Amino acid sequence: MIQIGGTIPNVELKMMGEERPESVQTGELFQGKRVVLFALPGAFTPTCSKFHLPGYIELSDQIRDKGVDLIICLSVNDAWVMAAWGDVHGAGERVMMLADGNAEFTRAIGLDSDLSGAGFGIRSLRYSIVVNDGVITHLNVEEPRKFEVSDAKSMLALL
Repeated sequence: MIQIGGTIPNVELKMMGEERPESVQTGELFQGKRVVLFALPGAFTPTCSKFHLPGYIELSDQIRDKGVDLIICLSVNDAWVMAAWGDVHGAGERVMMLADGNAEFTRAIGLDSDLSGAGFGIRSLRYSIVVNDGVITHLNVEEPRKFEVSDAKSMLALL
């Protein structure tokens, strides 16, 4: 599992462009920026939809006021699903919705969970990180079925 002081792997992720998904390289995305990234098991799932994403949208201005250049929501879903989910919640320019459809980023940082037994495949653990120019400065990983340390209020308190 990735640790504080570790660097973000350079992996291709997807986000919706004007008409179709577009590739984004994490190495370029995090370079020279202070980024808050929060990840969750899946778009349109209960805790993720009721609390996790809405909390970051609601507090996005306050988080940016703490010197954060970019807030990213990442999930092991496709770019179409992430864009639709962001639209439903009004993420707009406040939270970038990134798709890790093949779980490449999630596996590369060791925060994957195999939920195949329940029919969900490989998913991300619920976590949040602060990344300064590609280096992780804060890491908050939730215990299974918990939502206590990766939420937007906890992130705001540690910034």
